[in-house]
Amino acid sequence: MRKQRGVYIIEFTLVAGVFFVLLFAAIEFGRMLFTYNVLHEASRRAARLATVCQVTSDINSIALFNDVNILPNLSSSNLTISYLAYDGTAASGIDIDLVRAEIHDYQHQFLVPGLYRTLNSPTFTTTLPRESLGIFKGGTTDCSL
Repeated sequence: MRKQRGVYIIEFTLVAGVFFVLLFAAIEFGRMLFTYNVLHEASRRAARLATVCQVTSDINSIALFNDVNILPNLSSSNLTISYLAYDGTAASGIDIDLVRAEIHDYQHQFLVPGLYRTLNSPTFTTTLPRESLGIFKGGTTDCSL
């Protein structure tokens, strides 16, 4: 019996190590899903703002939640807004039929002990039909901050 005194501590160490890696992986997976949800919402928000704001408006800081800094490394360089005709070609002026907002090239840091990785997120795209584009009967709307 004296030879097996420390066997329970060794067993606990092995099982606890695997358990905590799996626990942190589950938490990190939830954080990654939250990040993807925020990126999807930012593309939706940018497209919505672009449909009701003037084409010359700078809506990046509003759409990307920069006022609250909800995601690290998310900047206006990750957002592209395109004004399109119905056939998907670039349009301007009164020929604009659709507005597309894309969030691209965002890198998510996966932080599980022993599995540190940088994951490239997919491109999040939202396309909406144009609305007023910031012009209405009483004047214009500029959505820039």
